[in-house]
Amino acid sequence: MQRAYQRSRMSAWCCTAVAWHERGPAASGNAGSRAVVAWRPDAAARAPPRCDRTCMPTTASRPTIFALHGLGLSGRLFDPLARELADTAEVVAIDLPGYGDARDAGDTSLDAMTSAVIRTIREHGASRWLLVGHSMGGKVASLVAARTLSGRSGLFGLAGVVLLAGSPLSPEPMPEEKRSEMLGWVADGPLDAEHARTFLEQNIGGALPAAEDRQALADLLRSSPAAWRDWLETGSREDRTDVADLLSALPALLIAGGEDGDLGADGQRATNARSYPRARLLELPGAGHLLPIERPVEVAAAIRAFWTDEAGTGPAVPADVAETIRSSRTTSRIRALFAERLLADDPAYAPKALTPAQLTTLRAVADRVVPQDSGDSAAPGRIDLAARVDAQLAAGRGDGWRNADLPSDPEAYRLGLDALAGVDDLSPEEQDARLEALGTEPLGAFSAEQAKAWFEDCRNDLVRQWLAHPASLARIGFDGYATGGDVLPLLGFTALGADAHDTWEPGTREPGTGEPSTPQTSTRNPR
Repeated sequence: MQRAYQRSRMSAWCCTAVAWHERGPAASGNAGSRAVVAWRPDAAARAPPRCDRTCMPTTASRPTIFALHGLGLSGRLFDPLARELADTAEVVAIDLPGYGDARDAGDTSLDAMTSAVIRTIREHGASRWLLVGHSMGGKVASLVAARTLSGRSGLFGLAGVVLLAGSPLSPEPMPEEKRSEMLGWVADGPLDAEHARTFLEQNIGGALPAAEDRQALADLLRSSPAAWRDWLETGSREDRTDVADLLSALPALLIAGGEDGDLGADGQRATNARSYPRARLLELPGAGHLLPIERPVEVAAAIRAFWTDEAGTGPAVPADVAETIRSSRTTSRIRALFAERLLADDPAYAPKALTPAQLTTLRAVADRVVPQDSGDSAAPGRIDLAARVDAQLAAGRGDGWRNADLPSDPEAYRLGLDALAGVDDLSPEEQDARLEALGTEPLGAFSAEQAKAWFEDCRNDLVRQWLAHPASLARIGFDGYATGGDVLPLLGFTALGADAHDTWEPGTREPGTGEPSTPQTSTRNPR
């Protein structure tokens, strides 16, 4: 049966990585023994891939950016930024309820804005995307991100968040006299021209280009007074920090204007930086609060670098696989796990269980055990397997058992990696020879048998971290996680024959249509 075949093939690949010294000591340079050291998904099993399109790796070199504007404005705020990023990303600027073309929305609460954004992203169908939130839109972006990473929103593919003078999850720092003044502007209806101009002048660090000035004033004049009041009286005061833990692994960029007030660099450090432990803060000297129209060139350059250097560095999931993960066939729990595992690793990761030198050694070992940049189907983007194993060790997670002849997992890793110190300075051929010799002689404090047992554990951990990534599951064509359970009952599969697939499976339909690309049916009973 195809499903059993897929599972057994994946298990066989795992066993290839951990089966060691079955054939006795290997001579350096022996090609057959080298295949045991390196687990290569493109070579370990020569069976045809289930689906060329699903198994082919992809990278989101051109992400989608969903941009959320600040108080009184509209999606047009991001027109200059979209022009600057035209070669890098698709920018989808959203009019939040009560603003722009959505000014007549009946519900303009914070929850309504969050739901509207989630709905737009879901309808768009992006498989790898960023959230960019300006001011008020920053708080909305954080709530959308938290909902996405919780698995409950039906979204998948979030890669990072950029906050431009973003309002925090905590109550926004704002003097009460300022709040009262702004509420007074809409006491009798929409903003008038004088108050719109006052608001604009209070929020910029210098003169705006004429076109951006006109557009901002037009947006302010047509904004809903009810939405204006909703934000100032309720939304900006709400404390939503209870969801901040969901954001701890998310790549984030905070940009602040040097002439901004409460939401300037100091305000960002005191608020948003606490919700986003991975955040980097960039201050633009001389800029005020309206960063997308004051400094579009600098903001675009910062977003481009953020994507290239951090948020976009991991492997991407093919669109049809992402669609399956978003669907009701995948439980919210599994979706949340995949959403976090999809996030690119922190380039500034600081080890928690190992020393920096030990982590460097483990990275060199990982590159030989699970090569990510070799073979015909090498995937763009890398997973920092060593960092993920270090985090696993620090959290006390593992496969549920350890060899009785070894100390605790963290201590065993420290001893083994210390004994392998310097392997990162060797050539690939020399590294392979060093690893192939493990188990044939003592290694530091380990006997030969202990070294063999530890390296089995090490290889197993590295391969498990690779397989845990949703892009890796897509690459080997595994979708056994998509069996329903939240909204739908547990469904299983109906197509049991070799190379037969249910019509919902990735590779059997055109992404975004829900329609099979090649109609396939089965009259068999579900398993």
